[in-house]
Amino acid sequence: MGHLTVRPMSGIAVGAGVGIALALAPLACAAHHESVGGTSCGRVALEALLALLLLACAAGYAAGVARLWRHAGRGRGIGRTDAVRFALGWITLAAALFSPIDTFAERSFALHMVQHELLMVVAAPLLVASRTFEAWIWALRGRSGLRTLAVIGSAWRWLAAPSRAWWLHAAALWLWHVPNFFAAALENDGLHALQHLSFFGSALLFWWAVQGRGHRVREGTALTLLLTTMLHMNALGLLLTFSPDAWYAQGQSPLFGLSALEDQQLGGLVMWMLGGMAYVIAGLRVAARWLAPQRQAHRI
Repeated sequence: MGHLTVRPMSGIAVGAGVGIALALAPLACAAHHESVGGTSCGRVALEALLALLLLACAAGYAAGVARLWRHAGRGRGIGRTDAVRFALGWITLAAALFSPIDTFAERSFALHMVQHELLMVVAAPLLVASRTFEAWIWALRGRSGLRTLAVIGSAWRWLAAPSRAWWLHAAALWLWHVPNFFAAALENDGLHALQHLSFFGSALLFWWAVQGRGHRVREGTALTLLLTTMLHMNALGLLLTFSPDAWYAQGQSPLFGLSALEDQQLGGLVMWMLGGMAYVIAGLRVAARWLAPQRQAHRI
């Protein structure tokens, strides 16, 4: 009980978020079922829990930054730019999961690809670049919190080793696009949540391996990770775009008056163009960082 009196605000926020979500999920489910009819209670419970965990995550980051700035001065350690990155990443994550994109993705493979790309190449790198781990270290300054964070950090650094992060991210991308697995995720809310978690979690590991301050790799390794991931993602996008047959059935007729094949081809273009652009931009940033010391040395 002694630890509970010193547990930081973020820890309380996480615990409260989980507790409130579990308590209110049946009520939300009943209300939603009455208004819509036939909606899965499990889905409503998952959405309620996810929404409150997202709020708790934002509260934890804000608490950690506020505590750091009180000790070190405003804008020090974690800068304002880092906080802006977190806000943009968090908003992108919320938009991908709770906006009409998620609602209509059930009827559009192309929108499904937009949703996945927002999770993997927009929200994930922004959150990694926002120094989230450092913020949570400051938020969880109680001894029990830091011990828990140390265990999680050790496991995270092991998983975020370049080779492991690359394979985990590649496996998530290709396995969930096997037609039978993709269709199963559409039919089962639990599998659908696992699919999104796989994409987002493996993307966090990948971008941490590329740019995370706690596990910085050499620029050549970072460029290799980015280039090879861009190549195999583009390969999947090209297969989707130029396939003569539709591989996926969304369960209902696609949106926008498209045929199933046209919807798939548009989704392939989204993966090919949006994903490829993100890796090119990240690669250029790594290359600029790599060349900067050489330019400085040349001037000297």
